[in-house]
Amino acid sequence: MKLHELHPAEGSTAAQKRLGRGSGSGLGKTSGKGHKGAKARSGGGKRPGFEGGQMPLYRRVPKRGFNNVFRTEFAEVNVERLDAFEDGATVTIDMLLDAGIIKKTLDGVKILGNGDLTKKLTVQANKFTAGAKEKIEKAGGKAEVI
Repeated sequence: MKLHELHPAEGSTAAQKRLGRGSGSGLGKTSGKGHKGAKARSGGGKRPGFEGGQMPLYRRVPKRGFNNVFRTEFAEVNVERLDAFEDGATVTIDMLLDAGIIKKTLDGVKILGNGDLTKKLTVQANKFTAGAKEKIEKAGGKAEVI
């Protein structure tokens, strides 16, 4: 098969409607829109969630809670995940991203103290829990706050 031989499957595409091309075409004059009304106008139709004038669901349902727009959210990494790096390495945020341990940095990286660390590592992150700092130093490494 060659590029010039490619074509869509039979019946998967339909010809475009040619609107306003005379009454004989079946789509002349009002172009299939009928007479007047919201759907006949340009930009016509109803917005998503419109319920015909009834109070819409998103306004009927009570709102709860509070979303703090100023919150800081950290990408969290447990100490046991740092064992993936070789002994004596300096672990940076970029290295964590490259290794796939974190997907995004968000507002920074926080190291948590779950699990055990067996390698001597210098870990650079935005925050450390007390337990994580203790485990890194116990293994002979260093916890550096960026």
